[in-house]
Amino acid sequence: MNILENIVRHKINEVEYRKNFIKESELVTRLFFERETVSLAESLVKKSPGIIAEFKRKSPSKHNINLDANPIQITNNYQDNGAAGISILTDKNFFAGHEKDILDARNNISIPILRKEFIVDTYQILEAKSIGADAILLIAEILSKSELSDLARFAKELNLEVVMEIHNLEQLKKLTDNVDIIGVNNRDLKEFKTDPMHSYNLYPDLPKDRKLISESGISDADTIRKLKERGFHGFLIGEHFMGSDEPGNILKELIDQVKG
Repeated sequence: MNILENIVRHKINEVEYRKNFIKESELVTRLFFERETVSLAESLVKKSPGIIAEFKRKSPSKHNINLDANPIQITNNYQDNGAAGISILTDKNFFAGHEKDILDARNNISIPILRKEFIVDTYQILEAKSIGADAILLIAEILSKSELSDLARFAKELNLEVVMEIHNLEQLKKLTDNVDIIGVNNRDLKEFKTDPMHSYNLYPDLPKDRKLISESGISDADTIRKLKERGFHGFLIGEHFMGSDEPGNILKELIDQVKG
């Protein structure tokens, strides 16, 4: 069993447990459930170069990155230093994340938040809405075409934007009308090997009627400029920032280098 299969198996069991712990009827009564969401797709265009700065403490590939990271402090710094949006990992077992990380950030920032999670059930989308997320991630690698379509439709009914993550063109066949953003993951989720130019090579075959972002392995201005010139609207970057004592400052330096 590869890493991704292990994560998904654990996630299915986790969601079933959470359903019994917190009922859907409770989620829909929470404070942020009626909140008007902010468009991540629009923010990518308004805040050049369109960096989605990620908050995460660890990962299966890099292990511990910044276990003591404070979501309020770091997401505030991301916003102040030019992030177009924030991605927050909420998986606890493999990424040391928590739904509270989004709640803490939502109370302190106004830019859009993407809930980065291994979503396999509509329950997780209700959770995302209830904690103040503006967008969700659907990973084509772990979902059938019909599952992805149903989950994306459900998210749009809640006014959440949908980022569909792919790694190859075969997964692009699962694209549905309710997807707002296509994210090309430069990391193979089965082997966790990364090539930042993977997005560049796939670009000619990507649909041009959606916003396009490149994810993983991006850490320098030259790569961002190349992908921007190619046609990408945004870039999801996490480990490059989170490995620093001052993630927001590293974000600002990178944006200045891209614009310079």
